[in-house]
Amino acid sequence: MSVKDELIKNKLPQHVAIIMDGNGRWAKKKGNSRMFGHKHGVKAVKRVIEAGAELELGYITVYAFSTENWNRPKLEVDALMALLVSTISAETETLVKNNVRLKVIGGVDNMPKKVQKKLQECIENTDHCTGLTLNLALNYSSRWEITEAVKSIAQSVKSNDLNIDEIDANLFSSRLTTGGIPDPELMIRTSGELRLSNFLMWQLAYAELYFCDVLWPDFTKENFYEALFDYQSRERRFGKTSEQL
Repeated sequence: MSVKDELIKNKLPQHVAIIMDGNGRWAKKKGNSRMFGHKHGVKAVKRVIEAGAELELGYITVYAFSTENWNRPKLEVDALMALLVSTISAETETLVKNNVRLKVIGGVDNMPKKVQKKLQECIENTDHCTGLTLNLALNYSSRWEITEAVKSIAQSVKSNDLNIDEIDANLFSSRLTTGGIPDPELMIRTSGELRLSNFLMWQLAYAELYFCDVLWPDFTKENFYEALFDYQSRERRFGKTSEQL
């Protein structure tokens, strides 16, 4: 019996965020290059997206490439960009078939032109889809995002389009790259690492955090269901007492 059968559909999170960690270590354990791990990591993404679509989740955001990842060896970065282009090209039809819409958060304007072109094509080709929304966090970091939101708000105040007294948490959220998207209720990180790594730090303020030792390429649908099942076992109080719920 699968854990999927024990999930309570009306208690599933609307938005799941995922830090896909462990590709390099997985490949090293098998005596292969880091790119071998990244290629197999794509297969894990496909499994999770398929599972999310089947469960009719609203959003899944995956941390695909951080601003800090540019500091990796050039050969690996170039290979990751090529993998991104080839994956988008190969999977657009599958996304449409599964009614999955693609969105991107992050500094996409600073990505290679070929990557930007493929992303835009996929975004346009899946824009009509009404099921799961897949958010790719590319060239993304939370500190960058928060800094950009502050600049945007400051400019609005400077140009007299916004009064300081109008600034609140909702307004700030609307200026983030995730504006209009509900905050994640669940964050999953694989490979045993216990940190957020500059990922959605504002948005994860009230999220349930789930860490597992599975390296990302080995992450299965069943592992995903286990994370969701664990989420459903938790009491989400948002500052209240258990008796108030």
